[in-house]
Amino acid sequence: MARGDLTDAHWGRLERELPGNDRRGHPWSDHRKVINGILWVLRTGAPWRDLPERYGPWQTCYDRFVRWRNDGTWERILQAIQTDADEPSNVNRIVWEGCVVDASIVKAHPHAAGAREPSPPPKKGARKQTHQGRRKQTAERTNPHVKLSGGAKAG
Repeated sequence: MARGDLTDAHWGRLERELPGNDRRGHPWSDHRKVINGILWVLRTGAPWRDLPERYGPWQTCYDRFVRWRNDGTWERILQAIQTDADEPSNVNRIVWEGCVVDASIVKAHPHAAGAREPSPPPKKGARKQTHQGRRKQTAERTNPHVKLSGGAKAG
């Protein structure tokens, strides 16, 4: 068992919530190995293709992750674990009254408000440039046959 893999106690609790192998075709790979692979990818943030070989083919882990996301298996697992954690007889029961999220310490990105900042006022003496004006200036710089603003031909 590698660091970060499911312990026997965790696996015993989790195994009850997993779907059985009642579909047709090739039987599923070991759920525990696949879940450990999924947890490795989620923990490290690595791409699926970088999954270590000890967890099996990356496609198997990815397919199981997506299949269980689509059929609601992950949500059922989470609900079961939360229900167990809230049981009064549970020694490791979570006391939700002590959990507080204070938004005053969460720093939001300036764009999070959604409003656009007003553009800065133009500098003194600056002319407003139109699209046509920029096009004319570009043509004068790049084409020697275009008449320059001063009346002389480029030459």
